[in-house]
Amino acid sequence: MNTLMIYGAAGYTGGMAAEHAASAGLNLVLAGREKDRTTLEAMARSLGASIRLFSLDDADAVATGLDGISVLLNAAGPFANTAEPLISAAIRAGVHYLDFSAELDTYREALALDARARAAGVMLLPGSGGSVAMLGSLAGHAVARVRNPRKISIALDVAGTMSRGSAISASQNIAPETLQLVDGELVTRGPDELRDFDFGSGPRSSFPVTLPDLFTIYHATGVSDVETFVHVSAGAFPTGEVKQMPPGPSFEEREASRYHAAVEVTDADGTVVRSLLDTVNGYTFTATAAVEAARRVLAGEVRPGFQTPSGLFGNGFAETIADTRIIDL
Repeated sequence: MNTLMIYGAAGYTGGMAAEHAASAGLNLVLAGREKDRTTLEAMARSLGASIRLFSLDDADAVATGLDGISVLLNAAGPFANTAEPLISAAIRAGVHYLDFSAELDTYREALALDARARAAGVMLLPGSGGSVAMLGSLAGHAVARVRNPRKISIALDVAGTMSRGSAISASQNIAPETLQLVDGELVTRGPDELRDFDFGSGPRSSFPVTLPDLFTIYHATGVSDVETFVHVSAGAFPTGEVKQMPPGPSFEEREASRYHAAVEVTDADGTVVRSLLDTVNGYTFTATAAVEAARRVLAGEVRPGFQTPSGLFGNGFAETIADTRIIDL
């Protein structure tokens, strides 16, 4: 039977993904480090799954841990510490790799391993949830509305509070410079180059930010000029000690904090089209989308090498997740 492993299932979003995977009836293995044993054993009893424990510091242990696995979903951040060892091990083991990293450098690492993955018949699908799945679908949808797209400006409206894991990843992966894509190359821009985006309730000031979507949107659409922005609602960033934070927002907090995104695509003739995405809370979307991507990969929707969700599943992928819709303006 095809088997899905979630490495990092003891974490906040990984645990949500595990619950979705069990509900979907997937053959499931929960994995993590020895320190997560108690949590994973309790989860496994509840979800009818099995567990495996191994450290990423030991290549032989990782190889043994992946034995018999068909698809690996990496839910263990910061991904700067986990993506490369798990991708390399997955390629050696012939296991398709997914994650939901928001860290640009891990996508560069995955693309650098594209040739090895293709030769092994292994697919690398980082960003199977999160902004990459959201914004990739939105950008691809809008690009299809013009004849000769030349530039994409896209912004994410982040609502609600962060999980402890996201806050730790963000604190460890602060980009030293703000980047945009110009003629297919990443170049610096001023971090104070603010602009307004209307996410459906009037213009909101948004600041430029370095997102992996600069990379993945270009890869999926071929549009070589891409800029990414974020509007962050008050209270989203933690102000106290990160380690003292709760694991993540409660169900009620997630339900009260939907995410939105806005995109502008400029055609070569100067025409500008705009579209909006309205979806559930980012953590809910990420866990649901990552498991849906894994389910589809287990069912045979596979293309070896580095892929993006919208490039693999089509621009409508985000709209198959929970209560998500794209609106043309």
